[in-house]
Amino acid sequence: MAAVAPTASAPRNLSPGLISANLWVAIGAFLLAIVLGLYQTAERSGLFAWLESAELYFASTSTHGVLMAFVLTTFFNMGFGFYVAATSLNRPLWNVKLAWWSFWIALAGVVLAAYTLLTGQASVMYTFYPPQIAHSLFYLGLVLVVAGSWVWCLQMLMCYRGWKRANPGQPVPLAMYGVTANTILWIWTSIGVATEVLFQLLPLSLGIIDTIDVGLARTLFAWTLHPIVYFWLFPAYIAMYTMLPKIAGGRLFSDEMARIAFIMLMVISLPIGFHHLYMDPFLAPGWKLLHAFGTFMVVLPTLLTGFTVIASLEIAGRLHGGTGLFGWIGALPWRKPMMTAAGLALLMLTIGGFGGLVNASYAMNAMVHNTAWVTGHFHLIFGGSVVIMYFAIAYCLWPKLVGKSFKSSKPLLWQLWLWFIGMLVLTIPWHLLGLLGQPRRISTSVYDSPLVQQWQPMAMWMVIGGVILTLSALLFAWNLVLGWRGGAEAHDPAGAKQYAEPVHPVVRLPRLLNGFAFWNWVILVYLIASYGYPILQFFLIGSQESVPWSVL
Repeated sequence: MAAVAPTASAPRNLSPGLISANLWVAIGAFLLAIVLGLYQTAERSGLFAWLESAELYFASTSTHGVLMAFVLTTFFNMGFGFYVAATSLNRPLWNVKLAWWSFWIALAGVVLAAYTLLTGQASVMYTFYPPQIAHSLFYLGLVLVVAGSWVWCLQMLMCYRGWKRANPGQPVPLAMYGVTANTILWIWTSIGVATEVLFQLLPLSLGIIDTIDVGLARTLFAWTLHPIVYFWLFPAYIAMYTMLPKIAGGRLFSDEMARIAFIMLMVISLPIGFHHLYMDPFLAPGWKLLHAFGTFMVVLPTLLTGFTVIASLEIAGRLHGGTGLFGWIGALPWRKPMMTAAGLALLMLTIGGFGGLVNASYAMNAMVHNTAWVTGHFHLIFGGSVVIMYFAIAYCLWPKLVGKSFKSSKPLLWQLWLWFIGMLVLTIPWHLLGLLGQPRRISTSVYDSPLVQQWQPMAMWMVIGGVILTLSALLFAWNLVLGWRGGAEAHDPAGAKQYAEPVHPVVRLPRLLNGFAFWNWVILVYLIASYGYPILQFFLIGSQESVPWSVL
């Protein structure tokens, strides 16, 4: 987003140039990923023979995945984190020069990784599963992206610490509490993939070592693979708790329940990665079942969030004159982008959550493992619920960063609805194709059988969904450009008042709901219990041997 000088809409402590730079990289990565995604749906459908190229498809898929899962999310989280730290704490960032270093380090990593991806030297998807090995510059680039994000983490933790020292005993503003929880989650979960890349994949790609333990690599990546989803999701939850009730014209139902949800997401989501390895022979069934139980526990903060956010919206609806059992729903300000985006995000989260329960089930997972079902579930949760909230957040931050407001909310609402419709048209066929046995991670379906013929109608819907999503993405970029160049002067200063106040003002909080020291110890113990022996076994007995331990 365009950098601007500090104005009434962009106070000096906001550092709008820094926030804008991070968000522009995120948006640029997103737009390129969307174009690649459209190509992939067309190529995979089998309806356009002239597009079929396995080499190009897997290079495109790898680039699409990295841009969406790592570049978009990392830079968006950094930009959003800087914004929340400055506005919710109402004080300058801890070290703006260091914050710029986090941006430039991560951007340098993106450039290195992009070179290898676009030249076909890193067509390994984005899951870091050996024996597929990419060019060393790909791994070096992603190491720099993570290193830049760790510098951002230091910035967030120091902002949090500085505020607590200046306000002893006071409740940390809820938005910053959520950002800090996400920061801690990211530090813990990124250790897994960082260890795999630094000590296995990068040395192997450089020729320093000749072989690696595949089982150990997949186990380390499982450490990061699922918790990273909540790193992506945290900004959406923070916006739903702290921005949505204010925009809807009401109050937050409970500040304490929001903090509990943030803590549960931070703690429970970390040691659950083995449900991605149910079919792998390297780990005993007992360990997988332990992680299955943990995976189902993640439902709790999701249900808590749904209840608290909907209760907050009911308060707003009734304040707007809504009566009866459901009359408050129609009274909500649906013409506001954040309101519409949140409603659509919760709906997609509900549908996608059902698919997640199937994936997490130790038995049912076997039916959909490595099929298009997994692709559909993943895109509905991330591309649906997460990205649509990123749109809404960007629309909220835009006037505060560039000093201009949107002339009309209609194009913004059209864009959000297009994204919702496109995502359903894209992902519902994928779920059905998964049930019909279509594998994922393939470029084309060349088999000639009655089963494959059943896939064709849904393949057409998949392409239509990709076209709708591409149109929505282009409209998103167009909306931002129009708002920047043709919008009216904004009269919405960026400050603490933009965040929702709870129904019952928070005067004091238990230490467990206002700090993270205890929860870090809980995470450490939980990680050791869940990953300690599964990782140690590769050094004691080797992954090629049977694992005798079981929790049963």
